[in-house]
Amino acid sequence: MLPLTGVTFRTRNRALQQLFDAAEAKCLGNLQMFGPHQVLVEGGGYEKIWLETQPMGGEMYAKRNLTAALNNVLLFMRTQRADGRLAGSIQSFPDGSIEAQFNKFQGFCFPEPALELYWWLGEDQAYLTELQQCLIRFDEYLWRTRDTDGDGCLESFCVYDTGEDNALRYGDAPVYCLTDTPPEGSRVVPMASMDIMSFSYSARDVLSRISAILGDGQEGRWRTAADEVAAALKARLWDDRIGACFDRDRFGNTMPILTHNNLRCMYWGSFSRQMADRFVREHLLEPAEFWTPMPLPSVAANDPAFRNAPENNWSGQPEGLTYQRAIRALERYGWEPLVTALGHRLFRAVIEGGYVFTQQFDPFTGAPSRVSAITKAPMEPGSTDPCQEGYGPTALSVLEYMAHIWGVHMHRGQLWFSLGSGEPYTYQQRWGENTYRIESDGQEAHIFFNSKEKLASPCGIRLITDREGRLIATRRIEDAPR
Repeated sequence: MLPLTGVTFRTRNRALQQLFDAAEAKCLGNLQMFGPHQVLVEGGGYEKIWLETQPMGGEMYAKRNLTAALNNVLLFMRTQRADGRLAGSIQSFPDGSIEAQFNKFQGFCFPEPALELYWWLGEDQAYLTELQQCLIRFDEYLWRTRDTDGDGCLESFCVYDTGEDNALRYGDAPVYCLTDTPPEGSRVVPMASMDIMSFSYSARDVLSRISAILGDGQEGRWRTAADEVAAALKARLWDDRIGACFDRDRFGNTMPILTHNNLRCMYWGSFSRQMADRFVREHLLEPAEFWTPMPLPSVAANDPAFRNAPENNWSGQPEGLTYQRAIRALERYGWEPLVTALGHRLFRAVIEGGYVFTQQFDPFTGAPSRVSAITKAPMEPGSTDPCQEGYGPTALSVLEYMAHIWGVHMHRGQLWFSLGSGEPYTYQQRWGENTYRIESDGQEAHIFFNSKEKLASPCGIRLITDREGRLIATRRIEDAPR
């Protein structure tokens, strides 16, 4: 029996309360049954679970529903092919059957969310061992099939390997790839890819953490293996003059498009602290590039390859999925105040857009890009198509930023109490028989474990504790540009 979880949030700020309630409702609408398994689909017209979104989305939703969170991971683990490949997506059919689809990778936001569930589940050793074997097999598959020129840099074979639908930088590359060999005739792929390299880094990094927990003596081996991937990524794809990574086409030519994929590398942890700090300071916070009025375009706004296209297109507009990944990406390198700043930008965009949870936003106005939930094309006057307004990564991002600004978050068995300032509020997280509550007047906050006050602090910081409420560390979460 899985522990029951749930979140309550109350504030006198009516717009913020309405935003929270609307995001909760949209996520509830994305719960579906895949055969006997309850899962959280991507939503907004995307009715599958994808490897790039739904293990991560499920782990975020563990705060509310552990059953769906676990199934969003287990379905990928238990449909893994014998050769180690994981499905890029899984589809359910009306007869209750499901299909694991192996025609793309579609990202790999999987290892760390899957590991986080170990603590949510009460430190289930059998689950952890199953995850360990899954990651070993997938990492072996990557290096067996995706380094076709033997240069130590893993490759993308198609557009959907990295989930960058309609991205101009993929040129003539195919959308799907059904084989374990690269397609012929493309001028772009096989592409030496910072994303695919980071897949391996993330798998090995988490394998090191798993070995440390299990005490199997392999922690050092996997740490060294992960570091080797990070070193190869830097040597092959990092441009130290510019302070960013760039992929290389099939001929070894640098593809000079400045992309948000550097932030993805930070999500996976494949950048060193120095690399991450340079990308953030020199590019992410640059208003002409990624810190537009609505930040985080997929391509730097001043890059010739940038397109402000409202349809499902990774050539320009900020994506809800990028906001979702940015939380872990920035926090792991000590940029917590930027998470707070991004959260406020996202809240404002969704509120001013009429509480519509779309996939993309205009980077210059913040307006939600309203497209058909069926075709993903811009809505035409008089269209009878339903509007895409329940896109899960955007709704989950709203809820997760709230948890990281004004709420409770579990991270590797620790409890994070984020005490954002300015708003009087109450936030409570249930986990099994325990409740953790913050009561704040916007200036000072009080933290309760099962109704017993444990800590009090001025707002603007995060308190990190163990499960008994003993203070481990503090972090500032404010004082960044908004």
